[in-house]
Amino acid sequence: MPPSGIDQQATIATLNRILEAELAGVVRYTHYSFMVYGYGRIPIVSWLRSQADESLLHAQEAGELVTALGGHPSLGIGKLLETERHDIGDILREAKEHEQGALALYGDLLRVVEGRDVMLEEYARQQIAAETRHVSEVDKMLRYPG
Repeated sequence: MPPSGIDQQATIATLNRILEAELAGVVRYTHYSFMVYGYGRIPIVSWLRSQADESLLHAQEAGELVTALGGHPSLGIGKLLETERHDIGDILREAKEHEQGALALYGDLLRVVEGRDVMLEEYARQQIAAETRHVSEVDKMLRYPG
């Protein structure tokens, strides 16, 4: 990747925080998929596992950007605390909190690269859009019908 006007250290650090958060998402959503019981289990488990797959893809993208910038991808993983409550509503509220955290990290990245690197800025904007959709989806899932 050619040098641009970005603060490379800040960009790499932010991308590593994103990498760690997305890896935590893989673990979190996979764990949640094990804990769903009841009549709606199959579609909910499928959705949770697709979220785990997407988190892995996002982690891979962030890690590739870290190395493209000459950095070293973190081996850390983000926060994995849970409420230990496994009602689907509780799981979804935790998922929404996780998605909001990821959204904030992509916002941090945008602030670091905005106006300095078109590719990284576009990447951050695309991820912000994706995470905003995820928050909206979970919010809709938490609403009562009618």
